[in-house]
Amino acid sequence: MRLPDEPDNIAQINIVPMIDVVFAILTFLIISSLSLSKSEGLPVNLPKASTSQIQDSPAKITITIEESGKLMVDKKPVNLDQIESAVRQVMGSNQTSLIILNADKSVNHGSVVEVMDRLRRIKGAKLGIATIK
Repeated sequence: MRLPDEPDNIAQINIVPMIDVVFAILTFLIISSLSLSKSEGLPVNLPKASTSQIQDSPAKITITIEESGKLMVDKKPVNLDQIESAVRQVMGSNQTSLIILNADKSVNHGSVVEVMDRLRRIKGAKLGIATIK
């Protein structure tokens, strides 16, 4: 004989929906963190340097020189004659910007020096060369 105050079913905590919610939140955080990472420049085979250092600057502009000699300013194609004006346009009102030269290791040294020479004409531009440590 049962007492009238006794419940029919014993109370249970079902954790399966909670696990589903936790995995959904975890998936959202992983996917959103992947979209936050910024790819700087195009993929090229960078030269190695044991003395390379990380340069942090709020205003970064990436110049990429591909193996074929094609020039890009922040992933937008330009030719050598337009590189100064393209960089000045990206700089905007910033007085100082860090320009990272992302050149493939098989690019002719003369081409890299010519690009560097044109970039050094820009007032307030600091020049850095991307390498692999």
